[in-house]
Amino acid sequence: MFGPRLRFGAFIAPFHPVDENPTLALERDFELVEHMDRLGYDEAWIGEHHSAGYELIASPELFIAAAAQRTRHIRLGTGVSSLPYHHPLMLADRINQLDHMTRGRVMFGVGPGALVSDAFMMGIPPAKQRDRMDEALEVLVPLLRGEEVSHKADWFELWQARLQMTPYSRPSVEIAVASQVSPTGARAAGRHGLSLLSIGATSQAGFNALASNWNIACQQAEEHGKTMDRSGWRLVGPMHIAPTREQAMAEASFGLEKWIYYFREIANLPIVPEGPDPVKAMVDSGLAVIGTPDDAVARVQQLVDESGGFGAFLLMDHNWAPWEAKKRSYELIARYVFPAFQQLNENRQASMSWVGANKAEFTGQTMAAIGARIAAHAAEKGTGDIRPEFAAMLAGAQPRAKD
Repeated sequence: MFGPRLRFGAFIAPFHPVDENPTLALERDFELVEHMDRLGYDEAWIGEHHSAGYELIASPELFIAAAAQRTRHIRLGTGVSSLPYHHPLMLADRINQLDHMTRGRVMFGVGPGALVSDAFMMGIPPAKQRDRMDEALEVLVPLLRGEEVSHKADWFELWQARLQMTPYSRPSVEIAVASQVSPTGARAAGRHGLSLLSIGATSQAGFNALASNWNIACQQAEEHGKTMDRSGWRLVGPMHIAPTREQAMAEASFGLEKWIYYFREIANLPIVPEGPDPVKAMVDSGLAVIGTPDDAVARVQQLVDESGGFGAFLLMDHNWAPWEAKKRSYELIARYVFPAFQQLNENRQASMSWVGANKAEFTGQTMAAIGARIAAHAAEKGTGDIRPEFAAMLAGAQPRAKD
């Protein structure tokens, strides 16, 4: 019996520098999801942001609707919908519609909102964002299961609210709560028995918090009569892969400094390590894998060991490398990293080893079968009708190569 199959996907914020055409940048995001679909990736999560210039997608639902028409198999999730920014009924209705339009391929990732600048423009106090996420989840979970909900909050109201269509996915679309270092996301996921989306799992703080956040989610689930399923736990981290480490590091230097600038100077998220060589600093800190498929396998295995097991690894999508090199990185991961965690080649290896161990016997039986046919032909036609190399085989000698 084989163990669980680790899924692979991408968390697409996205991160596009401000010196390029934004329309073409969005088109390239679509091309990436199509590329992933062809390569057999399981999931793509699409972000929601409204400021700061780099993370261009304002409506993950619109992107998912278009991407679903271009793909066949890959599941598509909001990565994540910022709950304080939406009336819960409107958001639930859009997600439920996508669930039907995609025939169950949509996933609903939720969070409080990552960019304070987004909340500022809407007059939402940052101190209220996490409370509002919790309050929205209280009504979103039953709404998406087709239940009637009434609720009065200081920022929204619901009176006998119900979605018109019952959910396509039963009991509802999968809901995943974003979590970084703090226990906020883990507590919310556990309270409702939802999936957990660990963003920044490869940062030092995020890596150290993996096991503790999972335990917090499980404790909350037990207290509220729910259960947590490790197959719904996703871990997110950046990688760029090439045939050699030297090539990977050279390619990543193409756009890494722009990405670092965004995180240090604009988004102000303290995840980027310090160092004179930014590529080397990313690798040495463990935040990113910039190397070979073997390096990627080792890092994912380290995450498995630290966490105790999870359901999917998501590449934090970036534009460090030129477009063709980026596509090749995704392909190398699909070709050489997937098999290490999906038991894709165990039976092939077992079959090859078995055939190799029995090669002498199989070769002998083959030669005997051929010899028997030659002998039968000789008995019918006479030895003069037999080609010299077949006669040699019949005599027990190896056939001689032609000049």
